[in-house]
Order: sequence, then C-alpha cells, then structure tokens
Amino acid sequence: MKEDISNQDILDFLDMISFEKKLSTNTIKSYKNDLKSFDEYFRGKDIRKLSLNDIEDFISSYKKLNATSKAHYITVINSFYDFLLDRERIDNNIMASYVHPKQGIKIPQFLSYDEVDKLLNFPLNTVYDYRTKAMLELMYATGLRVSELVSLKFVNIDFQNDYVRVEGKGSKERIVPFNDISKKYLQLYVDEYRPKLVKDSTYSELFLNNHGKPITRQGFFKILKKLCHITGISKEISPHVLRHSFATHLLNNGADLRVIQELLGHSDISTTQIYTHVSQEEEKNEYNMSHPRSKKE
Repeated sequence: MKEDISNQDILDFLDMISFEKKLSTNTIKSYKNDLKSFDEYFRGKDIRKLSLNDIEDFISSYKKLNATSKAHYITVINSFYDFLLDRERIDNNIMASYVHPKQGIKIPQFLSYDEVDKLLNFPLNTVYDYRTKAMLELMYATGLRVSELVSLKFVNIDFQNDYVRVEGKGSKERIVPFNDISKKYLQLYVDEYRPKLVKDSTYSELFLNNHGKPITRQGFFKILKKLCHITGISKEISPHVLRHSFATHLLNNGADLRVIQELLGHSDISTTQIYTHVSQEEEKNEYNMSHPRSKKE
C-alpha cells in the first residue's frame, strides 16, 4: 500500500516545476501558497480518497475568489495530481474530469494618451525624478513587466541598436526595441544620475533606490502611486496598467497582434487577444459619443 501523501510530495512537486518546467519564481510562489492552503484544508485526510465534491468544497470555502482565481486553484491542484500520478503515488487523477468555471472577459485597465502624457511629464528636480523618468519611459516604450524592469542589468541594454534583452516568464528571453525618448532618459540616468545613487556596495541592476540597492517591485509601486497623486491622475494605477497601455496603444495604431504577442512575451496568442476587446470597447464608446442617432431620447 502506498504511503499517505505528505508535505515532502509537495516539496518534490515544487522542485519539479522549478528545475524541470523552469517556471518563474513568482509562479512557483503562487503554486506553493495554493498547495499550502490545500494541504491545511485536508490535513488528516488521505487525499487519494478525495472526491470532486471535496475539491469543490475546498475551492468554495474561499467565497471571495473570482473565476480567474478559482481556475488557478484548479490548475495547481490538477498539476499536482498529474505529478503524483506520474510518480505512481496515486492511481488516477480525479481532476482530469473537473469542469473549469466559466470566466468572463476582463477588460484590462489602461491609460489614455493624455493620461500617459500627464504621467510622464512630471517635474524633474532630483536624482530620483530622473531615475523614475527613465523607468517610466522605458516601461511604456517596451511593455515590460515590473519584475522584468526592476531586474534589468547593464548587459541587458543595447544603446547602439536600441533594444533591451529581457528574461521573462519561464526564463524565456526576448528582445524588445525602445524609442528615442526612452533612450534619451535612460542614457541620461545611466551617465549622470545613477552614479549618484551608488553607495558602498555595487549592484549590476540598473535602477537603484536611495540606499543604493536595486529597487523592488513594491518600491516602484509606491513611486507610481505617489506620482499619480502629484500629476492629478485619479485612476488606481499599478505598474501593469502601463504594460496594458503599451499594448493597447500599439494595437490602436495598427500594430500586428502577433508582433505585440512577441513584444509582451506571451506564450499564447489568446492572452494577447484581450487587447482586441479593449479596442472594440473604445470604438463602441467613441461611436456612442459621436453618432447622432446613438443618443437615447
């Protein structure tokens, strides 16, 4: 008889997706958190004897989960069961017949052209202002994820050919061009202002905080939030909103969806297609505002 599924099985699974599947650190962390919740919920029970109803009860216990989060839980549990089946720790994967909840199309939030201009054209007075300016211009010019932005190193930037080399999800590398404006402020930051942020220790990361250490995702989020207050932008803006704005504005200006997919580092074109819904929503709004027969009497 097989031994009960243990915490070691979870650790072995996390090692597998890290070293064999080469999933990103953030993805592995989310898998770990979900499996921890799963393990705690069914502690004392033999998970080999669980039914689909048991799984549904577990997922339903998180009443505030939206369809996307529920689908993520299901994906994680299904992957874990596949791992156990492959290692002959269970006899069958009950998740194989699980029906995923339907997910509605969630239109990503993005900035208008005027809002982007307002955000990027803030006063430049301090060394931190020039660092922030370089980060924002590069982010809007390339659509980088915030994790990709803060981990950029000098070797990732090619000023001669105007592109940045990015290691994205799953350690997949891509090359993204940047424009003249982002190049101007990035070069200015590197040449004149970054040296003023360097302390005793030296780091290869491009963007440093006031302690001379690489700026974090949380640090950049705080900067962005403060900047929205300064520039009078009322929207709740996260770093990902700039990425959405980059993709949406490219599509609106005629860029091919496949090109946008490559620039964003999406492995599946269906992920990129969400931006076509954004454009359609914009067209609908413009129509309703402009067409003389669209006004309700």
